[in-house]
Order: sequence, then structure tokens, then C-alpha cells
Amino acid sequence: MRRSSCLHQVIILSLVLSTLTRVTFSALIKSRNLASWPKPPCRMYYPTDPDYEANCPDVVAFVCATNGLTYKNECFFCIDQWEFGRHIAFVKYGKCD
Repeated sequence: MRRSSCLHQVIILSLVLSTLTRVTFSALIKSRNLASWPKPPCRMYYPTDPDYEANCPDVVAFVCATNGLTYKNECFFCIDQWEFGRHIAFVKYGKCD
């Protein structure tokens, strides 16, 4: 009985270690090109009422735009694009360089 309990713990430990190893090394090997991600779905953030109150979520997921500004998240970017025009375009996810 004791031997099967030990074997069970070894199996669980090896599964946990293999998962952690995969996550760690996949981040090192596979680089993420954030510029190739799809553009933000701005239509979902546009207000339906002209006298709107912009209520963007308090989530930090930076978006870089062609005006050189880094927005806190895609909602703030989309609201600025809606207010100031299409000349503000999406560049990439992440901070502007």
C-alpha cells in the first residue's frame, strides 16, 4: 500500500515538473510577434449614445498607435480612434518603442 502511494506521488511530481519545464522553455524558444496579432475589435467599444460615458475596463494590456501614444488597453485606443478619427491606427500590442 505504501509503495503505490509513493508511486502516485512520483507520477504527480513528474507531471508537474514536465508541465513547468514545457511552459518555461516554450517561452524561450517560441518568440511571440505581437505585431502579427489581430487588430482590436473597436466596434464593440463604440458607444451607441452620442452623449456617452466611456466605461473602459481597468485592465492593463498596452496598445501602441500610430500617433505614438501607448494606451492602457484596446478600449481606450478604440475610444480615441472613434473621437479623433481613423488617422489614429493600430500598430501593435505592447508599449510603443
